[in-house]
Amino acid sequence: MSNPIAELIELLTQDNISNDAINKAISSMPPDDVALALESIPVSQRRFVWDSIKQTNRLDILVEMRGESRLLLLKELNDIEIAELFSDVDAEDLLEIADSLPDQMIEIALKKMDAKQREYYQQGVTYEDDEAGRWVDHELVVAAQTIRVSEAMRLFRRASAPYSDTIYLVNRTGRWVGCVNLQELLKAQPHEYVSGLMEEDYPFIDAETDVIKAADLLEKSEVTALPVLDSNQLLVGRFHAGHALEARRLEQESVQMSNTGLDEDSDLFSPVKRSAASRGFWLGINLLTAFMASAFIGLFEATLEQVVALAVLMPIVASMGGIAGSQTLTLIVRGLALGQITRANFGSLLKKELQVGGLNGIVWSLCIGAAVLFWFQNPMLGFTIAMAIVINILMAALSGVIIPVVLDKLKIDPALSGSVILTTVTDIAGYIAFLGLGTLLLL
Repeated sequence: MSNPIAELIELLTQDNISNDAINKAISSMPPDDVALALESIPVSQRRFVWDSIKQTNRLDILVEMRGESRLLLLKELNDIEIAELFSDVDAEDLLEIADSLPDQMIEIALKKMDAKQREYYQQGVTYEDDEAGRWVDHELVVAAQTIRVSEAMRLFRRASAPYSDTIYLVNRTGRWVGCVNLQELLKAQPHEYVSGLMEEDYPFIDAETDVIKAADLLEKSEVTALPVLDSNQLLVGRFHAGHALEARRLEQESVQMSNTGLDEDSDLFSPVKRSAASRGFWLGINLLTAFMASAFIGLFEATLEQVVALAVLMPIVASMGGIAGSQTLTLIVRGLALGQITRANFGSLLKKELQVGGLNGIVWSLCIGAAVLFWFQNPMLGFTIAMAIVINILMAALSGVIIPVVLDKLKIDPALSGSVILTTVTDIAGYIAFLGLGTLLLL
């Protein structure tokens, strides 16, 4: 099965490719796919490809690019080119990319907007990147609660916004009072007042709600969009299915990148020094934890000199603890992200994970103990590693639950730093258990 993005990347990296060939290739592809392909070619080639793209397509592609990739490209453009690029930008797009733009570029974009779009932008920047108020769409059908069905239907016929199957009703002060679905309007008489068709307890989203929680609320509501309200119940805009999907995708990318200590906005071809610096920090952290583990191994130097087999088998103990801990850590991080872990169920969850760790520890310790007995013909060595495996897997289960919860309480991303701390704990616990038991039982 062909991969359109891979084919486009191959085409864009060809020598002497023409402008017509580039535009023909991207004409049938969505902006996010083109942005991904553009990020996948060396920086030195991007400017040529960018100059070949039609002006009408550039802004949509720019919005879909990662933050660092976007900034690297914009640095290649002069003020006139930037002004042309932002000539049709709206508030929603500018809010999405504002964090990766210098203030000078934002000012240029704002000057190109009409007064209404500038108002929407100023409203949006009062909210954080991860709050629903920053993500809202303003292309919705809004009307006074006093209109009739016939007037509402005329508004729908004029609307061109996606997901327009709901009319949002406000009072004379602009406060939201309710929503009416298009299906209800179609069943009603033209002379009826729309306010009489409002659903009771229609769900809404507070503008300061985390965007992932907003996506959850939208999913549970079983509608295509929900109103977003500020603290005064004024209608800020709407949060629709497209926003929810985008938020989920960005969250998934963030978790994948943060697990390796990287930024989700990183460019594939970012400058070597910048890439080395961002990755080097976590390599340094890992080195420090490795030295800690080595220091604990050094405490048992005499034991290792007399029982060399312990040194051969140490990686098995550390590896089993690390894998078991990572499994628990992943489960807990997901539970924290979904709001499933509370004080009420923490004790039960910890007990369950310790039981799982204990069962797996016993099963695999017997397997590993038997293998070591067969390998070294030493029953006490087999018993030693079996006991160490049980202890380390139990410690991994305990750490896998406690570490992410503590980090979350400290407002530190457990997906980013949890694995580094967990690996250190399981390594040290495994070495102490194995070498300590070896000292007691084998010497």
